Amino acid sequence: MQSFVQYDSNSEFPIQNLPYGVFSTKDNPKPRPGVAIGNEVLDLQAIKSLFVGPLMSKNVHVFDTDSLNGLMSLGKAHWTECRETLQRILSSSESVLRDSPLRKTALVSQSDVTMHLPARIGDYTDFYSSIDHATNVGTMFRGKENALMANWKYLPVGYHGRASSIVVSGTPIRRPNGQMCPVENQPPVFGACKLLDFELEMGFFVGPGNSLGEPIPVTSAEDHIFGLCLCNDWSARDIQKWEYVPLGPFLAKNFGTTVSPWIVTLAALEPFRVENYAQDPTPFPYLQHNDPFTFNIPLTVSIRPENSSDETTVCQSNFRYIYWTMKQQLAHHTITGCNANPGDMLASGTISGPTPESYGSMLELSWRGTKPIQMKDGSTRNFLKDGDEVIIRGTAQGDGYKVGFGKCAGVVLPALQLSS
Repeated sequence: MQSFVQYDSNSEFPIQNLPYGVFSTKDNPKPRPGVAIGNEVLDLQAIKSLFVGPLMSKNVHVFDTDSLNGLMSLGKAHWTECRETLQRILSSSESVLRDSPLRKTALVSQSDVTMHLPARIGDYTDFYSSIDHATNVGTMFRGKENALMANWKYLPVGYHGRASSIVVSGTPIRRPNGQMCPVENQPPVFGACKLLDFELEMGFFVGPGNSLGEPIPVTSAEDHIFGLCLCNDWSARDIQKWEYVPLGPFLAKNFGTTVSPWIVTLAALEPFRVENYAQDPTPFPYLQHNDPFTFNIPLTVSIRPENSSDETTVCQSNFRYIYWTMKQQLAHHTITGCNANPGDMLASGTISGPTPESYGSMLELSWRGTKPIQMKDGSTRNFLKDGDEVIIRGTAQGDGYKVGFGKCAGVVLPALQLSS
């Protein structure tokens, strides 16, 4: 499959990908849906007349909005037809866009666009689904014998995050202030977080939701998943340690979560399915599915210090290391009858692999600050410093093509100086 849009073999956005995002331009500052193809963005609002299929032709109004929620709500049959239409009109053998005057206005260089949050995210839940990450953290704080809590292998552990502070890649993240207790059995102190961390994660967006009181069965959960994004769930480890008992993460997690600008569909990721993580004990029936729903997506995290052009890759992991699948996460989330809505985001939790270079957080990479990480510029890191840019990338390798998400990046700003 080839497109008339030119791009090289290293492009993250070939015709096999076609991820969705929301963008604006200087000459048209209104945010609108688009699709990445090579180094360009296809304006879906500009080409809506080309959607002539029986489903999408009646629903092109979803391209006249400033989010992807409308498209997400339509469901799998509509998404399939939409993707087929896009691949057809972008193919090298199709003239409807290639030879049309519309081509000049509908295709915009990515260098000329501003990317926005791709959805209006009503709710956000973060899971804790990597067994290597959970084991590492548990070992640090409870020892090897009690690394995993008793419930961990029975259910996908999660917490309700803060949707209002989810931001698109490129948005700076300010170091939070809060309470910490640096000395055990002593009173807490208030100030700027000193143990700021990243968390390498992947998120997914809900498509059609479910009615209150009616769970989404694991067998049909895939039909409710629109697509995936890269995610950095920034964490203040010292604030977290003091506050998490008895109700879990709160201020340590609510100050910022960064997502990639592009949402990659399940259809684009279909070639990268791999066998699920072997689960023992066998999950309860409502969590059981036999089809592979884990994906071979190599992931990296790099840190670029302030005033430096050199990035240091500190983590090389893979989405396939997840113990609980996205289907299981969504089925568990709704088993109580909790209603999910189009545009809701669920995230995997930190994705760590079995080897030290695959650990998905500074907490693990520096092993609670005891093993400094060497940067290319000669400095070291135990945790993040002001001015550091954290960059997450994810690219799946296909047969002669790649499927990527764009960068998920953010720079750490100094904490606000609060008056006493």
